[in-house]
Amino acid sequence: MTTLPPPAVKLFPENSLEKKVYTIVQKFSDNIPIINDRNRLGYCLYKYMKGEGDAPEILVNSTKIKITGITKEELAKKLNDELANINA
Repeated sequence: MTTLPPPAVKLFPENSLEKKVYTIVQKFSDNIPIINDRNRLGYCLYKYMKGEGDAPEILVNSTKIKITGITKEELAKKLNDELANINA
């Protein structure tokens, strides 16, 4: 019995909004240690940047991510600052 290789993964282009948002979330890997939590937060922030989701102040609470070494308010403020740099 053999298995098939996994499907190929197509990465986002470097200048895409998705890549920029997920890179911002990855910067906080020390404060958000669980990979799936970072992915969930990245997706929600991407939706926010497209005008379809909630602001970081709400997302930090509603996504139920595990945060270490920083308060939720500080993380939300840092995320807002980083996201503002994307639009600038």
